[in-house]
Amino acid sequence: MTETTPAGAPTAPATAPRTEGNPNPWPALWALVIGFFMILVDTTIVSVANPAIKAALDPDTNNLDNVVWVTSAYLLAYAVPLLITGRLGDRFGPKRIYLTGLALFTLASLGCGLSGTLEMLIVFRAVQGLGAALMTPQTMAVITRTFPANRRGAAMGLWGATSGVAMLVGPLAGGLLVDGLGWEWIFFVNLPVGVVGFVLAWMLVPALKTHEHRFDIVGVFLSAVGLFLIVFGLQEGEHYDWAAWVWAMIAAGVVVMGLFIWQQAKTRSEPLVPLDLFRDRNFSIANLGIATVGFTVTAMSLPMMFFYQLARGLTPTEAALLLIPMAVLAGAFSPVAGRILDRVDPRLLLVPGLLLTSISLFWYATLMNPDTEIWMFLLPSGLLGIAQSGMWGPLATTATRNLQPRQAGAGAGIYNTTRTIGSVLGSAAIAAFMQSRLTANLPGAADAGGDFAAGQLPPFVVAGFSDAMAQSILLPASVMLIGVVAVLFMRRPAHLAPR
Repeated sequence: MTETTPAGAPTAPATAPRTEGNPNPWPALWALVIGFFMILVDTTIVSVANPAIKAALDPDTNNLDNVVWVTSAYLLAYAVPLLITGRLGDRFGPKRIYLTGLALFTLASLGCGLSGTLEMLIVFRAVQGLGAALMTPQTMAVITRTFPANRRGAAMGLWGATSGVAMLVGPLAGGLLVDGLGWEWIFFVNLPVGVVGFVLAWMLVPALKTHEHRFDIVGVFLSAVGLFLIVFGLQEGEHYDWAAWVWAMIAAGVVVMGLFIWQQAKTRSEPLVPLDLFRDRNFSIANLGIATVGFTVTAMSLPMMFFYQLARGLTPTEAALLLIPMAVLAGAFSPVAGRILDRVDPRLLLVPGLLLTSISLFWYATLMNPDTEIWMFLLPSGLLGIAQSGMWGPLATTATRNLQPRQAGAGAGIYNTTRTIGSVLGSAAIAAFMQSRLTANLPGAADAGGDFAAGQLPPFVVAGFSDAMAQSILLPASVMLIGVVAVLFMRRPAHLAPR
């Protein structure tokens, strides 16, 4: 039976949030990780299948704008509702919202695989994104509400390991499934995973207390409109050559989000985003940190994969194999880092983790030339894996350490929205930066027979193209340094303070 807490009821002090559910919360977390892993894999697996999807469903057009919407529709439907779906978990229970999202995501995967037209696939991808938006905040909220503060690091370590492994599995599974069975199977593979994940979550995830919340309808409308305008503008700007109307859309989104923040501050009842959460310095800094991480992880992959495949002639699967050290080491060290995090100041992991991520990208930049032995790219990949073990889990743990149970969903929604906005910024920025570097390093190359989209690089442009990709990866490497500086200003957690 669930219980409700009145909206105005006092909560425990921020330094000692209560925990709920079963004495051993690990089985529930493992059940949730299955669905979370599926979401992360599905974010990257589709990019490998885009050429096959275009050939099957959009063969009569010469541009890529149509098939790009297979990814864009998913990201828009995923990013825009996150603030709202986090709050829904507080109101109706994270288990109920998670199961709803998982069922929606799984059924939409079936629809994607059965799509006979590109328009139908885009619609089902949007439904997939909505299902993912319902699921993602609930994973963090359940960890926050069921693990005590001094054991939460280990749980978030598993969460971080899931992210690292999924980064490898997505491209690899995409290449193998498309080559072996066809593009439809990148969606059909979600069906058994979704069913197993649903059953396990139904059995193992506790029905936590619900909390009565007054839904801020004005806030919901303003946040949805503002985020849509910003995300759509940033995501599609490159395709429309950053026309004036694109910048107007982004500016309008910023204005609407400013109005949203003002409205949240003035709301006397219960705002959609409790701005009091940002009085916790570590919560605020962790959100800034995850924005830089989202930017960096999204931005670094594009020039890296273009270099591997176009300049060095690797297949998508061969390029993905170069990420094995990163995925393996991130998966192995993240739980260890999580256990350590429960006993030390998070800065002792975050500063080296973020700094080593930046160093590994600068290292990649020095290696990205036509003459480097391929095996040498395994070295910065390994360093990147070790670095990421001190990044995902520690940031999430620090952000949620002091959240009260009734605000766990709201906090998780804010955190995941910030991460997603960082990813969209990274995607837009790296596309523009890569184009500028290509123009600077290869003036007139497009008129000399180079077909970048088809992977046919004439030998005389390979060196210039490699230089452009190496220079491009310096952008995410530099942005990560902002995160390094930010986490230096975190405070030592209360449970580690000397008595």
